[in-house]
Amino acid sequence: MTDPAFPLIFDGHNDVLLKQFQNGPAARQGFIDGSDAHIDLPKARQGGFGGGFFAIYVPSPNSRFDRLDAMCQPKYDLPLPDEIPQNEAVQITLAQAAILSRLESMGALKICTSTAEIRHCLDNGVMAAILHIEGAEGIDTDFDVLEILYRAGLRSLGPVWSRPTAFGHGVPFRYPSDGDIGPGLTNAGKDLVRICNQLGIMLDMSHLNAAGFWDVVKISDAPIVATHSNAHAISPHARNLTDDQLAAIKDSDGMVGINFAVGFLREDGQMDADTPLDIMMRHLDHLIEHIGEDRIGFGSDFDGATVPADIGDAAGLVHLRTAMRAHGVDDDLMVKLCHENWLRVLGKTWDE
Repeated sequence: MTDPAFPLIFDGHNDVLLKQFQNGPAARQGFIDGSDAHIDLPKARQGGFGGGFFAIYVPSPNSRFDRLDAMCQPKYDLPLPDEIPQNEAVQITLAQAAILSRLESMGALKICTSTAEIRHCLDNGVMAAILHIEGAEGIDTDFDVLEILYRAGLRSLGPVWSRPTAFGHGVPFRYPSDGDIGPGLTNAGKDLVRICNQLGIMLDMSHLNAAGFWDVVKISDAPIVATHSNAHAISPHARNLTDDQLAAIKDSDGMVGINFAVGFLREDGQMDADTPLDIMMRHLDHLIEHIGEDRIGFGSDFDGATVPADIGDAAGLVHLRTAMRAHGVDDDLMVKLCHENWLRVLGKTWDE
């Protein structure tokens, strides 16, 4: 896309690797040729999806619950699955890292470990991918696996996905609620923050509870980032960020990626795809007011969430930018929101 009104979007979170893991090897070719997933190459080209954070997520065994139905109730508090043993989680973690590597070998994308590589991809029509972990179940407390994954390209990590890990505690899918639930980081979690700082691995606060968030703020010397979270003042869900947390993110010169998941956008917390894009603009306005226009991007949660029907999938990102333009977003701010702000914070985190 060359139209300055529609710059390429570099996105803070997707679950492509989980979908690929669950659907098997045939899904790799579907990613290239087209599929029913939110993200594949044809949809990316149509919608101007330039790449983003590809999350490794370990699903909980034998713990399926109908989150969609539960999150359509006026109030809800979904029980979280149990912690997954590291020796079980590491197998799935490595398998999903291998899937990303295979997609790169097939020419579908490029695994990037620098902002220069991301820019080169955006300039040349190649999908840029950051290897990210959503929930560090597969990481051992001696950090041997972390070192191996770093060598394989890991550059972003969330210590938890809602359920507990050896490193900390997450927030449940609870509405209405805030994230002030449970204890903070474990000693191993505090060590994880320090080691990630040393290696230049970005730390993701999305899903981490409030006590863990504030522990990271105290320990970390890097920008505080939430790759796919929204404003609690608008949608009072446990997954969203309070104004105090937004102030800490601003003070650290960090970043927030607006999550497309409708349950975290809507004031009523409902998981209903019939959600107008105006609510995303309200979150955008609130974030601009509280953290400034240089610290906001997108964290779609594509392939892992119900998103507004007006977007639907990566091809529908055109409709998002059209709504932003109608909302008064000018060319300079559009470029910042679509990818420049992510490149800025990644450059700071990776000490470039």
